[in-house]
Amino acid sequence: MRRLLERWDEVQDTLPAPDEAPGVALDSVTLLPPVPDPTKIVAAPVNYRDHRSEMELTVDISDLAVFLKAPSSLVPHGGVVELPYSDRRVDQEGELAVVVGRRARNVSEEDALSYVAGYTGCLDITMRGQEDRSTRKSFDTFTPLGPWLVTPDEADPADATDLVCTVGGAERQKTNTRYLIWGVAKLIAYISTVMTLEPGDVIATGTPAGVGPLADGDAITVTLSGIGTLAVTVATKPGAGPSPTGTRES
Repeated sequence: MRRLLERWDEVQDTLPAPDEAPGVALDSVTLLPPVPDPTKIVAAPVNYRDHRSEMELTVDISDLAVFLKAPSSLVPHGGVVELPYSDRRVDQEGELAVVVGRRARNVSEEDALSYVAGYTGCLDITMRGQEDRSTRKSFDTFTPLGPWLVTPDEADPADATDLVCTVGGAERQKTNTRYLIWGVAKLIAYISTVMTLEPGDVIATGTPAGVGPLADGDAITVTLSGIGTLAVTVATKPGAGPSPTGTRES
């Protein structure tokens, strides 16, 4: 997929229109993450004001900037999130994700959206505690991504995208991307001044209020208007025992 994105400007006009391409039954294929091997996943902490309030924080993304998640944490639509320990709280965080379409370095906010390949759903699964943020969010299976990639001509979060996250069929999170503190363009522009973004890199844009604990057997969905529904299940990791680094939440 990254190789395709690197040549997107060359090949996009040769692809058939969706209504002209032969169809494939969704239940006949196994979906992978839209980009299974990004060079990096960049995530935005505290990027909705209501989430800042529920976490009782006095800071937000303007103070914290961004952090990295391990690409090895990706899991596709229909996959399983594994709870790594028997004594730690793990929460769901439903988000809009951006996939970068071409190399971006020191780009302006005005030009930033031209670097977007598309949008998809994301869960930033998070273990609560005192460890470094990247550690608590980078366990294997902690970044469900999907179900597919929707190109900017089909979905534009700048025009406001509804986000609803459910756990066990009950609604936990509901927002609209118009309430992002830093929108997609500002995120891309800022990140590109810190690190070069490569085709296929993923940006998780942040989660709204409503994060909560997960349990073995839970089913999670994230639905984004104009994009689709990402669905995964939760299971305790085989052999899971107590955490070696403590249990204090934060």
